[in-house]
Amino acid sequence: MSKKNVIIIGAAGRDFHNFNTYYRDNEAYNVVAFTAAQIPDIEGRKYPAELAGSLYPDGIAIHAEEDLSKLIKDLDVDDCVFSYSDVPYQHVMSVGALVNAAGANFVMLGPGDTQIKSTKPVISVGAVRTGCGKSQTSRRIIEILMEKGLKVVAIRHPMPYGDIAAQKVQRFAALSDLEKHNCTVEEMEEYEPHVVRGNVIYAGVDYEAIVRAAEKDPDGCDVILWDGGNNDFPFYQSDLHVTVVDPHRPGHELTYYPGNVTLRMSDVVVINKMDSADAAGIEIVRQNIASEAPDAIVIDGASTLDVDDPSVIRGKKVLVVEDGPTLTHGEMKIGAGVVAARKFGAAELVDPRPYTVGRLTETFEIYPEIGELLPAMGYGEVQLRDMETTINNTECDAVVIATPIDLNRIIKIEKPNTRVYYNLQEIGRPNFDQVLEDFVKKNNLS
Repeated sequence: MSKKNVIIIGAAGRDFHNFNTYYRDNEAYNVVAFTAAQIPDIEGRKYPAELAGSLYPDGIAIHAEEDLSKLIKDLDVDDCVFSYSDVPYQHVMSVGALVNAAGANFVMLGPGDTQIKSTKPVISVGAVRTGCGKSQTSRRIIEILMEKGLKVVAIRHPMPYGDIAAQKVQRFAALSDLEKHNCTVEEMEEYEPHVVRGNVIYAGVDYEAIVRAAEKDPDGCDVILWDGGNNDFPFYQSDLHVTVVDPHRPGHELTYYPGNVTLRMSDVVVINKMDSADAAGIEIVRQNIASEAPDAIVIDGASTLDVDDPSVIRGKKVLVVEDGPTLTHGEMKIGAGVVAARKFGAAELVDPRPYTVGRLTETFEIYPEIGELLPAMGYGEVQLRDMETTINNTECDAVVIATPIDLNRIIKIEKPNTRVYYNLQEIGRPNFDQVLEDFVKKNNLS
């Protein structure tokens, strides 16, 4: 039989993982291209030969997804594999229709062909959308396990925005490692909170190699925590699977891919942000959990906020800087910064759009629904400088920084500013103390 020609449709994450786990050494297929969406500056590069394996000595080209229909015809493609996340079902099937109309099969790989088995117990944390509060949930779980004297090693969903070959396996145990690996803002936002709490986090491209390194981490490893990105389902077989849902976006847990998959797989579901969501949204989410994951334990949660200096906010005209992906493909209209600005008495939220420059201007053109907030976009040095210039251009009294990292460490903000912190606080029972006590006993970790 002749090999099937394949295009993997992705965004520099799940696509590479699907290739590594299913296609890399599979003689039945010939992966002729990747396509890229969501993340800037990925297309035009190659998935490197060093990672692609012996079947692909020249590597594999990465093209823009907008060229997909032409690529299918030019490269005589049989299968197109949808491999990115945090998109509505309408988008998924629109891509599927384009693929079918061009003459190819539309394929979606599942956990059976893509999940890797670890030698250590695995807790996976995911969410039904970007910005639900997955990271604070991961931090809460890690804190409880560390209090029990366990060594927790986190592994983060991929964000290979730089040199893909150099990012095969990355280990972060100190802030200096962020500079060593030339991390973008998006990467630092995910890695830094783990490092400052004293646990090691791994990331990269080859997740088989990553988990084997994590299992043998020089600082020790009792438990692997999969810190999932977007709303993807885990790369690893899980002994406990936790999904976070957001009552600010009720119904999205049913209509986004693969968030609904993630919800259906759950052992535990966290309803986060109950302190700021309305009762109707909470009830819709609760009913949908009962429908999609009836056997899951449901934990009610609040996203508690604090700021370094409330006086910077009170009575002032403030620019709010929020986590970038939460506002862009996460589609959130408000984030922790807006909630904090209102809570601590800001006089006005300043619209940054008249002051944007360069790539940030482009971001607002692509995502006009962001509104009067500034997404912390930093996929590269150009975006970082554009963000610095935009913040300093904006006519405001102060800046509210609601990103997981301190932006002052990487850009120069010439205005008074204060950081917002947010953590998961369980409401009543069940809670993670109970859930993790059972997990520890079941896996003989005590």
